[in-house]
Amino acid sequence: MKTLHGTGVALVTPMNERKEIDFKALRRLLNYTAAGVDYYVVMGTTGESATLTKEEKKSVLAFVLAYNHKKLPIVYGIGGNNTQQVVEEIKSTNLKGVDALLSVSPYYNKPSQEGIYQHFKAVAKAARLPVILYNVPGRTASNLTAETTLRLARIKNIIGVKEASGNLEQCMKIVKEKPADFMLISGDDLLTLPIYSIGGVGVISVLANALPKVFLKVKQNFHAGKLVSAQNEHFKLLDMNAPMYEEGNPVGVKYLMSLQGICEPFVRMPLMEASVDLKKKINRLYKKL
Repeated sequence: MKTLHGTGVALVTPMNERKEIDFKALRRLLNYTAAGVDYYVVMGTTGESATLTKEEKKSVLAFVLAYNHKKLPIVYGIGGNNTQQVVEEIKSTNLKGVDALLSVSPYYNKPSQEGIYQHFKAVAKAARLPVILYNVPGRTASNLTAETTLRLARIKNIIGVKEASGNLEQCMKIVKEKPADFMLISGDDLLTLPIYSIGGVGVISVLANALPKVFLKVKQNFHAGKLVSAQNEHFKLLDMNAPMYEEGNPVGVKYLMSLQGICEPFVRMPLMEASVDLKKKINRLYKKL
């Protein structure tokens, strides 16, 4: 799946003041990010999938498929903590045109490693597509260990892991022992370059919604052996990254994108639009960029 190397943008779902999906803004976003990213990720956390209805999720996917003028690969998020429900959703969703699924490790239940393994085994069996695991302990309250990831990597259609544990030692263990074609993908924008350096293939990014060309230059410079240039581009993300999550994702990045004229800053409850203090902080950093 080399088509999924590089930068995948975890697309936000633009909304208007009534908190309805803004498809005109979504079209602007697709055109804007296409200049720098390698694939689209639809209905990840950044897309506010937790507060969209099933019909809204279908309409967003259909829209991305229809207005994907560069024909970039599409990864679609289906996951949860009810294994049978996830399996049923995979089987009942029209995935024509989708290249792979992104499925988060079960949250809230805090299953054992064997439980996580059996969950993903069931997901892979139900899927008609390649599956990318998503490890994000900060949201799930459990860690998908390197050992369990490597065990899952032996399942034919599990092709990679989005690693958002922030644990580079764990990431290195995966790279050291993984099958040759299994992909390690950064789930943390600030670890994009370090993940490339240890053998990862790229990032699924939040900030690529607003700064796609920064990620493009990091990738291009790294693969050209221009490490200092890659570092200089990567450091542009350093100050901006933390405010993106200060009041919940995608609150920060949506406000940043509103400054760029891409979409409005509106999000659905229980998230709230960026506070005055956060807006001031992002404004100041954006002027520096």
